[in-house]
This record gives sequence, C-alpha cells and structure tokens, in this order.
Amino acid sequence: MNYIPTLTIAGSDSSGGAGIQADLKAMSALGCYAMSVLTAVTAQNTQGVLGVQPVSAEMVALQLQAVLEDIPPLAIKTGMLFDAAIIESVSSILGQLDIPLVVDPVMVATSGDRLLSKEAEAVLKRRLIPLATLLTPNLMEAEVLSGVKIDSRSALYASGQYLLAHGPKAVLIKGGHTADTEATDYLFTDKGVTTFSSARIETVNTHGTGCTLSAAITAYIARGLSLEKAIKEGKGYLSEALSSGKMVAIGQGHGPVDHFFQPQSSIKR
Repeated sequence: MNYIPTLTIAGSDSSGGAGIQADLKAMSALGCYAMSVLTAVTAQNTQGVLGVQPVSAEMVALQLQAVLEDIPPLAIKTGMLFDAAIIESVSSILGQLDIPLVVDPVMVATSGDRLLSKEAEAVLKRRLIPLATLLTPNLMEAEVLSGVKIDSRSALYASGQYLLAHGPKAVLIKGGHTADTEATDYLFTDKGVTTFSSARIETVNTHGTGCTLSAAITAYIARGLSLEKAIKEGKGYLSEALSSGKMVAIGQGHGPVDHFFQPQSSIKR
C-alpha cells in the first residue's frame, strides 16, 4: 500500500453523509491516508441542520499544527470553516506552506441551512481564497462570493473571472444544481475556460456531493495527477458514488452518496 497522506479541515456531520465524514470516506476510498482538523460540530441529518457549535480558533490551529509537524499531507482541502476567527487562524498557517490546497467555500447545506456566518465571507475572500490551488464553489456560492447573479452563461463566466482575479490559481464552478440534462462544471485558469460534463443522475441521495467532489479532487492531486486530470477523475468518482447511492434509502431526506461503491483493493495505486 502506498502512503498518500491527505488532510481535510472541515466541520462534522453527525449523519455521516457530508462534511468531514464525507471527506474522510472519499479520500480513503481513493487510496489515501486521510487526516482531519475539526472546525465545528453540527447536529444534522438528511433533513436539515439542528444546530452548529464551532471549535475555538485556538484549538483548530493546534490540531493543524499537530498534523503538520508529524504527518505532512501531500494535499489539503478546506470545507466548512464557519466564522472569521477560524478562517484567520487556518489562513495564517496555510499561508506558510507549499502544499496544494483545495478550498471548498461551504456556505449553505443542501437543506438550506447556513454554515458560514455572513461576517466571515469577507475574511474568506481576503485571507483564504488567494491561497487556493483550486476554489470549488457551487453556483450559489459563486454568486455570493462574486456578487454576480448567475442567470446566463455570460454571467457564469463573469463570476468565474472575478473569482480568479482574487488570487486562486484556478476556480471550478460546479453546475450540479442546474436543471440541465448534464452536470457541467467550469474550470477557470489563466489559460482560459475548460468544461467538464457528465450525465445527470436522478436521485434524492445528494447529501454531501460538494464535499465529496472536492475531497476526491484533493485525493487525486495528492496521488500526483494534474489539476485537470484530478477534476475529471473526481467527477467520475462522484458520478459512480451517486449512481450506486441512489439504490439505497438512507434517512428520510437527502440521503448520502455511496463513497465505497468499489472495494478498496480495486483502487489502482
């Protein structure tokens, strides 16, 4: 077994379908040694979020320092960071590293519950986003971060270019929430725009799809794939997890995807 350490910095989902649990499952399914820094505890299930309790910024920093000093990851992703103090703390440490960083700007859960305080949005844009190797907002998050109402292809491009100008090396706007027959994501880099399309899978089991995709991309980057190849393979992994997950009813709301749709031993290393 190859030793491929990865790290997720995110909040906990007590139902196990999203957040840090989804990240750990996806990274592990893709042959990585997945580590975690917990930023918040949520009481949630497939129907919604009942409550959120953040971890102190000091404890978040201590967790991060402990991992970095002993088991340096080959790639890192951030998910739910919740408040400005945590974002400041994480950014101060990550800014000193030369490790690929995927920033998933988690703001609102699938259920519609808010997972990032409004006052933290400006800090996210100013401190963390410029450090990103890849920023992975969905359409709603891209609208909030860019201030552009995405109601057309030209508006989507304007939003992507705006976000790219704020410092990340690349921006992937995820189109999974559109009503199109295909799920198309748009990658913005200084070389232009690349699209990644896959057949839309009709299922209610969509809890944690954004977390899963960004975690899968992070895992593939850690395994040495180029950014575009990591995105392509990450989308392929998510499609398979969605397709397999729709066969099982878990919970009474938006159920999770099937992160372990294939045996661990079948993963090529």
